[in-house]
Amino acid sequence: MTGDITDSPGTDRIPDWARLLLVLALLYLFLVGVKALETGIKGFGADFTDSLFEKVSNPLAGLFVGVLATVLVQSSSVTTATIVGLVGSGSLSVELAVPMIMGANIGTTVTNTLASLGFLRRSREFRLAFAGATMHDFFNVLNVAVMLPLELTTGFLTTLSEWLADLLGGVGSTGIGQGGSPIKDAVKVPVTLVEEAVEGLGAGDDLTSIVLLALGIGLVLVALAYVTRNMRPVMAGRIERSINAVLNKGGGVTAIAIGTVMTVLVQSSSITTSVLVPMIAAGVVTLRNAFPITLGANIGTTITALLASLATESPAGLVIGLHHFLFNAIGVAVVYSVPALRNIPLTLAQRLAGAAEANKSLVVTYVIGLFVIVPIIGVLVLQ
Repeated sequence: MTGDITDSPGTDRIPDWARLLLVLALLYLFLVGVKALETGIKGFGADFTDSLFEKVSNPLAGLFVGVLATVLVQSSSVTTATIVGLVGSGSLSVELAVPMIMGANIGTTVTNTLASLGFLRRSREFRLAFAGATMHDFFNVLNVAVMLPLELTTGFLTTLSEWLADLLGGVGSTGIGQGGSPIKDAVKVPVTLVEEAVEGLGAGDDLTSIVLLALGIGLVLVALAYVTRNMRPVMAGRIERSINAVLNKGGGVTAIAIGTVMTVLVQSSSITTSVLVPMIAAGVVTLRNAFPITLGANIGTTITALLASLATESPAGLVIGLHHFLFNAIGVAVVYSVPALRNIPLTLAQRLAGAAEANKSLVVTYVIGLFVIVPIIGVLVLQ
């Protein structure tokens, strides 16, 4: 990749231990970014944050906002980290953040769908690759279609997330986080120093908040990007070898576990699923065997929101991080354990891939329609 310091000549000789130390430093910067984001948003005051989200008061509109935001930044990790920061600052309610998180799950699948287009000129390989990519799309849409109505009517995921947060010491009887956290203290120090430095230059509250907001967004984007880029050369080959080893043993729950662990390590579900696409296209992995690995990637990607919650002052940040994990984990457990549900994403993906193989223009219609047009219309109509 041109311009990528981790892919430039000679960087393949960087030892793995050095990359892992760099990743730890980048994760610290990521938490600092989330804290700066939270502090900057708080600085604008309640009037600003109320006006920022007053047009997104409908849960379905929040769902489509999550899809669009993730498609734009090409990373559900960035979207969910930002949402956690907003919830932690008190400017976004847990109730509205829930559908946004679910929308981010749908939006993140655009990456491996686009990766399958590399096989567009090879008809049979394209059909397999496109099916392998879109089964992730269909699973996430199915998961949202089942879980969002249940959550809106019963609130069971929020209740369970709050109970777990309380169990972990994140929520007290007054709804305020109890006890000190060395992680929160560590990430707070540089943010406080920047805040004091900007104020020392004579900047007003609004300008200080803008600087912190820009710093937060910048650190989150850069840290996650370079975590992924540094973990890719360390893990990419291992992912493929682990996938082959799991498939030789039959896959199933073990494949879900492998997909989860690999995604946690590389901090990107897109890497895990994108490794699968060419393997499916080449016939090395069947669609059915690749499916549980994809589901595992869906669980593994929730680590970002959980990490981000470590930097927030409000226990609500931990609640939404746990909510993201439970939404994905329960969805995977339900869909994979029920054969009738498990076959739905696979069947739909195969049928769509067959139609796309016969009519390539359908690919453009599908990608733009699902990830751009439908969310935009949804936001405009439902806000």
